[in-house]
Amino acid sequence: MGRLFGTDGVRGRANADLTPELALAVAVAAAHTLAETDRSHPPLAVVGRDTRASGEMLEAAVVAGLTSAGANVVRVGVLPTPAVAFLTAEAKADLGVMLSASHNPMPDNGIKLFAAGGHKLPDEIEQRIEAAVEANGITAWDRPTGAGVGRVHDLLDGADHYVQHLIGTVPHGLDGIKVVVDCANGAAAEVAPVAYREAGAEVIAIHAEPDGLNINDDCGSNHIDGLREAVVAHGAHLGIAHDGDADRCVAVTADGDEVDGDQVMAVLAVAMREAGALTDDTLVATVMSNLGLRLAMSAQGIRLLETKVGDRYVLEELRASGLALGGEQSGHIVMPAHATTGDGVLTGLHLMSRMAATGKSLAELAAVVTKLPQVLINVPVGDRSVGAAAPAVRAEVERAEAELGETGRVLLRPSGTEPLVRVMVEAATEGTAREVAERIAERVRAASPTA
Repeated sequence: MGRLFGTDGVRGRANADLTPELALAVAVAAAHTLAETDRSHPPLAVVGRDTRASGEMLEAAVVAGLTSAGANVVRVGVLPTPAVAFLTAEAKADLGVMLSASHNPMPDNGIKLFAAGGHKLPDEIEQRIEAAVEANGITAWDRPTGAGVGRVHDLLDGADHYVQHLIGTVPHGLDGIKVVVDCANGAAAEVAPVAYREAGAEVIAIHAEPDGLNINDDCGSNHIDGLREAVVAHGAHLGIAHDGDADRCVAVTADGDEVDGDQVMAVLAVAMREAGALTDDTLVATVMSNLGLRLAMSAQGIRLLETKVGDRYVLEELRASGLALGGEQSGHIVMPAHATTGDGVLTGLHLMSRMAATGKSLAELAAVVTKLPQVLINVPVGDRSVGAAAPAVRAEVERAEAELGETGRVLLRPSGTEPLVRVMVEAATEGTAREVAERIAERVRAASPTA
């Protein structure tokens, strides 16, 4: 077996890579690994899914695995990933399971696991679960019988409970805000429009008719052209796009211009600092965030901490340092005071709340960040570690950094999952960024050519 867990759980093509048998085995291993050591009562698991057709099949396998390990299961149905994390914490469950492949195409699916409290798993726990799956499969466990077999219950008001939690976090009502929300035909289709309306906004929902096959299909946070058109056509103040499991939020202005995660973070960071809620006046972002975010935060007196790419690393830094806001350029925004993971609907509420409180348009608020042109080249290589570390490559990077000075930035990193080296360059002009990126990419290709 190769590495089972990626940067965000177990993911693959449903019924091919991610089979019901594998889902069952992961569920059994997770139940044994994450359940409380106190066996005076059965462990409790919360299970949710997005709208993919394969989620029904995988949910059945996961529930079977959990109950066969003696865990009681609360099924919450179709809900966003952050809602499952929230309900895991609220129910004081031992673990939570979300079946989703986030922004991936419909044929994919995934298993995201949460520990008690609704927190994502540290690497060490993932490794233990993975080792248990590999060593024992689904046949070697001591299986309870009779009354020891887990029971299954359905929670019918989970969405209502989650929405009320979200609305209770909003510092200012959304009255006067007209928003178009792209629900990606995914897990946000029910809760996002309801949450925004109940907070006071006028809401036009698009791509909110999931049929099991149309999730992320030319819609959602990775495909915002339809949202741009709808915002302009309806004369809305802004548009918000979520992904398939609604842990992301990107936006567009009234004119249809994109506002990415970096800009959303900046707007929220400034608002939280003014309210005295931005712990240590510090924002956490990944190394892929635009240099313009760092420059903007410095001008606002806000410190920026950088982590490796992946919202799990942002979460780890937030928890380790007790900080209040972090996220990624992709739109994963984490507000630990209100959520244990990235929450797209929560982010959308707070973004619109800032607009309503200040009377400013989204374009005005997002202008706090002047984004530098950014060029990313994915270079196929024979050996990604050699391609990134070769002396000729390092020398070219150092030369580029000297040329750019404080007006630009170079980021070179091997892909974690593919035979690629990613070359990212930011500069004052796109022409300069592209010229420097191509130069470094050529060195990478020469250092580790493909077969």
